[in-house]
Amino acid sequence: MTLHQTGTFQTPNASKYLQQLCKHFAHKVAVEYDETQGRAALPAGPARLSASAEALQVEISAETEEGLERARSVIDDHLKRFAFREGFEGMSWA
Repeated sequence: MTLHQTGTFQTPNASKYLQQLCKHFAHKVAVEYDETQGRAALPAGPARLSASAEALQVEISAETEEGLERARSVIDDHLKRFAFREGFEGMSWA
C-alpha cells in the first residue's frame, strides 16, 4: 500500500521555490518541471509539486511511514534554506 501526504507553504514565491527545489533535486534524481508543476523521483517515492499565486503544494508518496518522514524532511530542510527570508519553519503536512 502506498502512503500519501500533502504539504502546503503559503507564499507568493511558490513558483520560484518549485523551480529551485527541482533544479537542486535534478543533481541526484530524475526531475521534470516548469513554472507551475514539477515531479521529482525522490528515493522514498515520487514527489509532485505545484505552484499557485498563493502557495507551494507538494504531494509525497512512499511505501512506509519512515519513507514519508524522509521525504518530508528532505522537502522541509531544503525549503528552510531556500525560504529563510520568509521565516520558513516547515510545511503544514496533511
